[in-house]
Amino acid sequence: MAQSIHGKIALITGGAVRIGRAAALALAAEGAHVIVHYHRSGEEAEALCDELRARGVQAWPLRASFSRREEYATLIARALEMAGGLDILVNNASIFPRDTLDSVTLESVMDNLEVNAWAPFVLGRAFAGAVERGTIINLLDSRLSGYDWAHVGYFFSKQVLELMTRMMAVKFAPNITVNAVAPGLILPPPGEDARYLDQLIATVPLQAHGEPEDIADAIVFLAKSRYCTGEVIYVDGGRHLVEYARAAPPS
Repeated sequence: MAQSIHGKIALITGGAVRIGRAAALALAAEGAHVIVHYHRSGEEAEALCDELRARGVQAWPLRASFSRREEYATLIARALEMAGGLDILVNNASIFPRDTLDSVTLESVMDNLEVNAWAPFVLGRAFAGAVERGTIINLLDSRLSGYDWAHVGYFFSKQVLELMTRMMAVKFAPNITVNAVAPGLILPPPGEDARYLDQLIATVPLQAHGEPEDIADAIVFLAKSRYCTGEVIYVDGGRHLVEYARAAPPS
């Protein structure tokens, strides 16, 4: 039986744009109040909070850099002070730099790990220590079932976050659920346009790319679930079943 999230308070990292924005709107549609974390998207965060308030929920913008440990280490405490409570943590923020096995460096790996895996873990640990009951939802990547030869440091970091999801699910039980959503072909990377998606549709069994709202729907499902923990929901049109498994390394 799904639980209501009406009146609950959600913190969404990277919540001002793209998938984070869709998640904020979807949670607000269920009556949840939303803390919109951002780094550089201050104007977008303010505008989204205005839109959320117009829909009848409370909303707060909150800035932190995930490359500055002192900023993300205090994010949960600041969110609690700002909103007066916290029930849902959505770890959505990430970086997505291009590097290959030939070009990747230790510095790139460490940058990806800090933003994409370590910061979400630090937030999750602080969240679990600060609330009586709650829900953590991590954003992964449907490439987990195969390889990403063009974003190696990013791929490493998402593999680590998937492992952390399962470990946190066990450690933080029974009062905290920890799950993840693995998006597939949803949005083009920054700097690309719709043609990026169109040329890859043939790799998807459902022969279509998804929308941010498809990811938001999965986030809402996990936020309302009382009996799922340690799970990863692939929202990728089945692409992880075929394309990634047979992807060969570039020559």
